[in-house]
Amino acid sequence: MRLPAFGRSDEPSPLPDFCSLPVLFTLLTAGALAATVVWLAAGDHRDVSGYSVGILFVSWLVLAIVVVLCLLRPWLQRLPGHLPYLAAWLLMMPIVGVASWVAHGLDAALRMGLVADGVAVFVRDNVLIAALLGAAILRYFYVAAQWRLRLAAVARAQVEALQARIRPHFLFNSMNTVAALIPVDPAAAERTVEDLAELFRAALGQHEQGDGTLGEELALLDRYLAIEQLRLGERLRVQRELDDLPPDFPLPRLLLQPLVENAVHHGIQPLREGGVVSLRGSHEDGVVAIEIANPLPGAPAHGGHGHGLDSVRRRVAFRYGPHAVVRAGPQGERYVVSLRLPLKDEGGGDARTDRR
Repeated sequence: MRLPAFGRSDEPSPLPDFCSLPVLFTLLTAGALAATVVWLAAGDHRDVSGYSVGILFVSWLVLAIVVVLCLLRPWLQRLPGHLPYLAAWLLMMPIVGVASWVAHGLDAALRMGLVADGVAVFVRDNVLIAALLGAAILRYFYVAAQWRLRLAAVARAQVEALQARIRPHFLFNSMNTVAALIPVDPAAAERTVEDLAELFRAALGQHEQGDGTLGEELALLDRYLAIEQLRLGERLRVQRELDDLPPDFPLPRLLLQPLVENAVHHGIQPLREGGVVSLRGSHEDGVVAIEIANPLPGAPAHGGHGHGLDSVRRRVAFRYGPHAVVRAGPQGERYVVSLRLPLKDEGGGDARTDRR
């Protein structure tokens, strides 16, 4: 038997986690289907006891294979290229052969008469079936792994492109504010430049440094709002209720800034009298909840295309997975954006610090 080529790329492909329940379920299902097909092909549909023993035998084989591959996975992952898959496939053959030889011996010792063939034929047939079925299953795992890697790469590219749309808009507004402050209040202009430098240091350095923390993000928000406060004066009022948030919670850099910028641009700037931007947060039941609300003007502001909110949705989905929720829409006379971010990912670990 020859194992089919798994792909043309020379990049290493991660083996599936053989210790996980989804992988075990997939292997048990494939084994049960194979045993059912063999039983149906034999034509003796009345031998239900033999079918039950066959399912039990296949389940035993799968558990033995899973235990061995689970224990050897760290070593297999060190192999280059596609050799981890080839080695996993080759390991299945002796496991099935030894288990088949033991099962044949038990059947003969107990005089059950379930195996009609000799030991050599029984072992040979089981090894051949395992070779074909194992190649197909490992091929499936490989394709699934490649699909996840490509999806992650596409998501990163989309996130970076969407982030690039936010920065110029904020930069132009901030530089106009600095230009207006220089002749009337040089000290305020200097503080604004320092705040702007901190914001862009976080933005331009996020790919090298990975995630920041919620505490750092809130500090950057204070700098951003200080810049907008100078531009809008008393028209902009900020209400903060953020004491319950964990400051060390991992958060992508500048995730909240575009939401607050939208609140200021679309909720405060169009109103002559201005209004209140409220920032609220809570931490309960393993979820960090953040809410940003602004007045809902009578006429929508011009120039909004939803890039900021769309970027936040994509970044949250990519960083925290399907359990994270971003909702946005009018509630009475205010427009509210709420985020619910899980403290732990679906795998049971801490929030995903590896997505950078």
